[in-house]
Amino acid sequence: MTRPDLPTPIKQSAQQTLHHPGFEKLARLGYTAKGVVYFIVGLLAAQAAIGAGGRTTDTNGALQEIVVQPFGKLLLSLVAIGIVGYVLWRFVQAIFDPEHAGRPNSAKRIVNRIGYLLSAIAYSGLALTALKLILGTGGAGKTGGGASEDWTKLVLAQPLGQWLVGLAGAIVVGVGVSHFYQAYTAKFQRHFKLDQMRSSERKWAKRVGQFGTAARGIVFCVIGLFVIIAAWQSDATEVKGLGEALAVLAQQPYGAWILGIVALGLIAYSIYSLIEARYRRLIQD
Repeated sequence: MTRPDLPTPIKQSAQQTLHHPGFEKLARLGYTAKGVVYFIVGLLAAQAAIGAGGRTTDTNGALQEIVVQPFGKLLLSLVAIGIVGYVLWRFVQAIFDPEHAGRPNSAKRIVNRIGYLLSAIAYSGLALTALKLILGTGGAGKTGGGASEDWTKLVLAQPLGQWLVGLAGAIVVGVGVSHFYQAYTAKFQRHFKLDQMRSSERKWAKRVGQFGTAARGIVFCVIGLFVIIAAWQSDATEVKGLGEALAVLAQQPYGAWILGIVALGLIAYSIYSLIEARYRRLIQD
């Protein structure tokens, strides 16, 4: 099958936008902001694991941590601009597929684009949270777990609601498993400008990418399993967000070790995001 083409004026406008230096800088700032947020989540979790006063939190909690620092609103404003850039980049990936990840019209390519769209929507919520914190209009509101609980409750009240929630949980677990596969194969390297990286940079980019991606896979699997439990018990309160999933890991046997390893993995993922900000190939010719 051939790839369906956009109308010529739209295609030309899209190409001009994608190749504009300002847009590329904004997209790369987006990866940087994402790295900052995950670094804070991982650092706080690591501190909690070793009993150094940290806490398990999600990305909203990371933004709250930024805003209370000296010059917090200024710092958060910079992060918020980056998050907006990341949202725009994800929408571009979903609509125009500039990286051509897979054969035209293949199931993999379609799934990737749906994933980019869902990511854009999720990070749009994070950008809104950042704006509220900067303006001081109501704080961060509900965390990811609380918002997910509300949506789950709404879906459970619908016909076939339990099946739909269960399917959603299975998909989240599937995303987690796909992260393990990505970590094992290290195929994420195909997105890097490897020719611009030194041998040592390629080696460490691979290692931190694998460790960080695997850590995210663990978190996704935990979140997905609790969504399935919520469907099975028809109880939306069973749904967990990122921070709650980390807390669950801490409550297991050898929980401090498990949480500590996952926390270091999230820090590794933050470093991987910074590497993407520098070396990711945004447009696949």
